[in-house]
Amino acid sequence: MICIWNEVVEAGCAFPQEELLDEKTGLDFFASQTYTAVAEADGKIAGLYILHPNNIGRCGHICNASFAVDSRSRGNHIGKQLVQDCIRQARLHHFGILQFNAVVESNICARRLYEKVGFIQLGVIKNGFRMKDGTYANICPYYIEL
Repeated sequence: MICIWNEVVEAGCAFPQEELLDEKTGLDFFASQTYTAVAEADGKIAGLYILHPNNIGRCGHICNASFAVDSRSRGNHIGKQLVQDCIRQARLHHFGILQFNAVVESNICARRLYEKVGFIQLGVIKNGFRMKDGTYANICPYYIEL
């Protein structure tokens, strides 16, 4: 899980995190989530997601998730399986809305997937994401009512 997560962080074009996880920080990070799931292919972890509250108190019914698929496993619909499972788990954990705060506009595969399963784009935040190369890209928040 840590290797797959770090692959996305290192690419610098999807996750806001900049620091890579090591064994200790990775265990702490994944243990701190409301829910963590993996997808397996050929006996190996091919992808994962984390699910947690997006806010507290009066907005505590809104959750957030992040998805990572091993680059060698992309194109095999693992992301779709993870997103669909995440929606089920969010409902089971009594969340009412699943929101993605910072989907990079150029992440077309993710955006198409989210829209295909029923997410609604809230708009565009111009220059909301700093890419690894220091340039800025637009982000597109999405949500779905559960």
